[in-house]
Amino acid sequence: MKITRDTSLRDVSFVVCTVLHESGIEAVLTGGSAATVYAPQAYQSHDIDMIVTFRPANADARAALESLGYHVAAEHYEHVSNPLVLEFPMGPLAVGGELLDTWDTLRENDMVLHIITPTDSCRDRLAGFMFWNDRGSLAQAVAVARAQRRRIDMDVIRRWCRREGKDESFRELERVLASGE
Repeated sequence: MKITRDTSLRDVSFVVCTVLHESGIEAVLTGGSAATVYAPQAYQSHDIDMIVTFRPANADARAALESLGYHVAAEHYEHVSNPLVLEFPMGPLAVGGELLDTWDTLRENDMVLHIITPTDSCRDRLAGFMFWNDRGSLAQAVAVARAQRRRIDMDVIRRWCRREGKDESFRELERVLASGE
């Protein structure tokens, strides 16, 4: 698939992850971009965040990305025509203080997308509310929880909030989910 000006975040993520995967590099979609994949009608990220979880010494991520039309610009990659920026934050893959060693792998035709689970995406977005009182992040967590309600494990989120010392954040998530705000 060729990346054009109108290629969606989801499709760009699949293409990039597939090209990296074929180069031996395992990168996992996280952050707001994962929330966009899980709740596209509710939230649209403007960049794509991937954490590299495995990279052999001889793997050339830059060459793989350049083959798609990307070039390095400061600390991210920009595409020649698509406005979505690729960012590769330093790992490890984590939500709050918890390291993640599992994620989902979505497949479409011959493409692959490694992505944090819906539960971890909800926790990731909730972290912005927990630690910076960002109500927009809470809205994103709610959007993911609603869109993926059958795949969200609220007990995991509750226990994580407790470990992070933020029980009140979980109660607020539950309140907003119940209220329909």
